[in-house]
Order: sequence, then structure tokens, then C-alpha cells
Amino acid sequence: MGLLKSIFTWWDGATIGTALFTRRHGGRVGEDSLGNVYFQAKKGSRRWVIYNGSNDASRVPPEWHSWLHNTIDAVPDEALPAPRAWEKPAVANRTGTPEAYRPAGALEQGGRRAAATGDYEAWSPN
Repeated sequence: MGLLKSIFTWWDGATIGTALFTRRHGGRVGEDSLGNVYFQAKKGSRRWVIYNGSNDASRVPPEWHSWLHNTIDAVPDEALPAPRAWEKPAVANRTGTPEAYRPAGALEQGGRRAAATGDYEAWSPN
């Protein structure tokens, strides 16, 4: 099933065409904490990523995003300072998942919002 899946699916990892192109024209540069693998063209400055799992751009950490977009030249491990103690690790976009943020008045949280404080007056036409 692995070969057929890689031929026909583009949303989960690399297709056969991408894997062949990468093997022929690219060189592996590094890997991030999420398991995404980064490549650079042997000729030229093209850079790309092969995701570990679903193809979602929010799964690229900020430091690798800067490398992909040629903001920094060297690999992030060499070019950037060590992370600060207050920095949190990057997380994938959670919109549309059960872990998404839902404020107190959202329907998924019971649909009850805080009572009005008396400073609101409903509009009515004259």
C-alpha cells in the first residue's frame, strides 16, 4: 500500500515524482524537531521541504521558514542563536480540530456567554 499511496496522494508526505526529483536534483540539508526534511537544489538556490505526515505549511517551525524563504543563508542550527528560555516550541495550526481555541460563548463550549452588564442597548428602528 505504501507505493500506491505515494503515487496517488499528495497531501500526506511526498509523491513518487517529488521523491524522484529530490533524489536527482536535491541534497538533504537538515531535519527539524517535527521530522520534516529540508532540501536544497544542487544547482541554484531552490529550497523545499518534505513533510513528515500531512502537508501543512504551519508545521514548518519559524527558523526553518526563514531558511526556506532565503532570509538566512546557513542552516538554522548554525545561523541562529540558541532559543531563549521564554520561547515556546512551534505548534501546528489547530483550527478545525478538537484542540482549536473556542471562547467562552462559543457553541462548542455550551453557547452561554456572560450576561450583559447594562451598558448595551439594542437598536430599534424609529
